[in-house]
Amino acid sequence: MARRRIDTTEPAAAFDRLPLNALRVFEAVATRLSFADAADTLHVTPAAVSMQIRTLEDYLQVPLFRRAGRAIELTPEGILLLPGVRRGLTDLQAALHELRQSRCAGTLNISTLGSFLQKWLLPRLPQLHDRHTDLQLRIHTSRQPVDFSQTDFHGAIRMATGPAPGLYSEKLLDEWFVLVCSPELYKRLGPVRESADLKRYPLLRSSDEPWQLWNRPGVERDWKEHGTAYDDSVAVLIAAEQGQGLAPTRWCLAAGDIRLGRLALASPMVLPCPRSYYFVCPESYLTMPKVQSLLAWLREMARDFANPPGAAHAPAAASQAPAGKTRRKR
Repeated sequence: MARRRIDTTEPAAAFDRLPLNALRVFEAVATRLSFADAADTLHVTPAAVSMQIRTLEDYLQVPLFRRAGRAIELTPEGILLLPGVRRGLTDLQAALHELRQSRCAGTLNISTLGSFLQKWLLPRLPQLHDRHTDLQLRIHTSRQPVDFSQTDFHGAIRMATGPAPGLYSEKLLDEWFVLVCSPELYKRLGPVRESADLKRYPLLRSSDEPWQLWNRPGVERDWKEHGTAYDDSVAVLIAAEQGQGLAPTRWCLAAGDIRLGRLALASPMVLPCPRSYYFVCPESYLTMPKVQSLLAWLREMARDFANPPGAAHAPAAASQAPAGKTRRKR
């Protein structure tokens, strides 16, 4: 999503010469026809108001006010100028109000992994909408790093082995590898307690969760990968749910379907993933209330999300990721 670029070269040169503060003072005096009242409204001295009016008259080379006894009135030039100044100040005020509103509410552009969106984030979004009814999410899916300087994204969720340089990075969730299949297939073929048990199952293959992870150190591999290969983590889960075979997957993607009985956790073996889910954004975006609202909600959802059974006894992650097999999804 490319950031909209606006060519402001010529107007910028003109704006540099505009006596903007003097125009604001002019509107205040013209509305009240009193230097003293305008000074009270602007919280400055009458002398400061007079100086700004002189600055504007020198800039325009025309008088804007004339004195009528103790009162003042607009000259024809002042009468001509006033509507344009009011329109400009009104448009500026509206633009500033819209900016303040967009920081607090309105559209929030987020980038995340497609699989994480479909299986973890999407089922929880109604809770976010119920809590923040004025917050409108626009969600983009990608594995690529986000260039916040060239896009309109306010934040992103990526998998990584650590914080992203130059950005605010907050770890939301650790991840685990598990084995799943349909409940019917599990009843028929039984649990996978050791690598040899894999021979009973057709093995669904995924480029993101390779079977090499399940090679146990010191144990001879006596099973063979076979069956359909997928390059989409969600497609693997759908195939497993349909009874097509046993699938290695990430716990965050499968937990919801396991809870609903669509999938069965086929093995007590749980392997920690070397990557975790991080929320990343530029440091300055953390001042936006809508970003803070989303991040606070994500923290709550992540805190309430339980690890898989047996995760506390899983072996160290470093020993599970074969060299060259782990891709960093930032």
